[in-house]
Amino acid sequence: MTEPGIGRIVVTGSECTGKTTLAAALAEHYALTWLREQSRVYAETVARPLTAFDVEPIARAQLAAEDEAMAAATAAGDRWIVLDTDLVSTVVYARHYYGGCPPWIVDEARARLAQRYLLCGIDVPWRPDSVRDRPVAREEMHESFRRSFDEFGVRPCAVRGLGPQRLAAALKCVTGTAQGHLDVG
Repeated sequence: MTEPGIGRIVVTGSECTGKTTLAAALAEHYALTWLREQSRVYAETVARPLTAFDVEPIARAQLAAEDEAMAAATAAGDRWIVLDTDLVSTVVYARHYYGGCPPWIVDEARARLAQRYLLCGIDVPWRPDSVRDRPVAREEMHESFRRSFDEFGVRPCAVRGLGPQRLAAALKCVTGTAQGHLDVG
């Protein structure tokens, strides 16, 4: 369930493309609530390789965290929230790793589409950590995101560049001419 009147800006893309850094920077820039990537939170919590059986708990955690963050934003009087990925990412990764995604997750992703998607380019250097595992699959994953956005009828805004250039590109996506004006103030 999403709160009426709250818009969502989703930062998404392949692993190690600066999503978390960018989501935090956007939230700070606009003084908005932001939500961490729930699949990462889940993976770090279970501290083992994920399986197809983890897709539904990840999706449920995403839904619950999103609803909680939306309620907090509403209580704070905010009109927007920034998400470090959403259910579309869950769909993409489930299909990539396990060959499919439970239909209810696909349906819920479609029902909860955000107003803005920022698709992070793979121009950020890949760095290993306890969750990332496919440095050579980033281009393939990037294409999977593009196909899924086509499937869902979403036009993401591409974000490229490093450091300040990446943030400037994201700000243009949110408020500039990249997709038309979006009043986040």
